[in-house]
Amino acid sequence: MHIDTQQNWLNTPLGQYMLTSEQAIYDQHVADIFGFNALQIGLLEMNLLQQSRIAKRLHVDISAGDVLCESEYLPFASSTIDLLCLPHVLEFSQNQHQTLREVERVLVPEGHLILTGYNPMSAWGMRRLMSKKQHYPWCGATLSLKRIKDWLALLGLEYVTGGTQAFILPINDDKWIARQQCVERVASKWSLPLGGIYYIVAKKRVVNMHLIKPNWKKSLVKSALVQTQQKTKPSQKINGKNAQ
Repeated sequence: MHIDTQQNWLNTPLGQYMLTSEQAIYDQHVADIFGFNALQIGLLEMNLLQQSRIAKRLHVDISAGDVLCESEYLPFASSTIDLLCLPHVLEFSQNQHQTLREVERVLVPEGHLILTGYNPMSAWGMRRLMSKKQHYPWCGATLSLKRIKDWLALLGLEYVTGGTQAFILPINDDKWIARQQCVERVASKWSLPLGGIYYIVAKKRVVNMHLIKPNWKKSLVKSALVQTQQKTKPSQKINGKNAQ
């Protein structure tokens, strides 16, 4: 996937509709999650942490953000992130399992993951099947809601809640999108599992967990990635002799 292709599609009527729908999902669920550090990976066209009450918020991506990194190798210490937002990252990851393993590693016990993706069991999924799969967003991997739940369960990430949004037909036209708002309202009211975007909220569970006080001196970024210069004394005594 090329970055310019993604940005061009996000500027279309359908892309703007998707961004609005997805922003509403994250705004609703991040507000009630507390902690010290929050992280958004990818899709930095949106600030998915804007409604979060967590003070320290980082936005990262492969080519932009507070930290440049890949989702498969996060430069953060283990058990340091209280809230992690993952919008459409798995669909375009080179290694989905490695991405989820990194998510599990950096989350603190009882930390939350919120992820979104394109629902293959929807009109958006049908649109992908009929496309040439060369352009965003149809070029991503097809991952069902059930498959993601199974992967999360294997990593000890417990499903909390989820569902689907964006029920309109994926027609890239302002007038068509406006005409389908009644469909959007009815489908949202009845919580039908046919929306073009699915979302999952999961929590990291740890068996026999013991709560401990946070280590305020612990660096959020892995110390191994930061080169430091150690100060040495001009002389040290070894076995009673001065070492040069």
